Amino acid sequence: MTDEQKKIHHQFAVDCFNATWGLLDNKDRTEEDNFRMIHTAHASRFHWGEIGTPLEFQRGEWQISRVYSVLGLGEPALHHAQHCHDICTEKKIGDFDMAFACEALARAHHVLGNSGKRDIFIKMAKVASEDIQSSEDKEYFLGELSSIS
Repeated sequence: MTDEQKKIHHQFAVDCFNATWGLLDNKDRTEEDNFRMIHTAHASRFHWGEIGTPLEFQRGEWQISRVYSVLGLGEPALHHAQHCHDICTEKKIGDFDMAFACEALARAHHVLGNSGKRDIFIKMAKVASEDIQSSEDKEYFLGELSSIS
């Protein structure tokens, strides 16, 4: 792959990731917006898969899981949350990312109506949050975790 191709993949990965966030933040999404959000999340992960590192792979899987959770689609949310967690575990990615991997599993189980597993992963996420170095990141994370209800 040429340097130019790598730059293109990088730009598409970032642009699609940011577009997904914009759609997640939009409380007045249409059905078409929901499909677009799914597609942009997967597109971002695809492009990171071409040129990224395990950290970007993990964050892409987390974002895909969040999209499916927000849309109430528990099975794909759980599938991508588990993959996110597996990457963190295998590649020894901790801090903010491991905490959010546990959060994704908790959120997916919540969507599936499995309160027992949801509660287990909320506890794991709280434990993982103790390793978050930045107080600002930790505060943000705990706010996100508390939104699972």
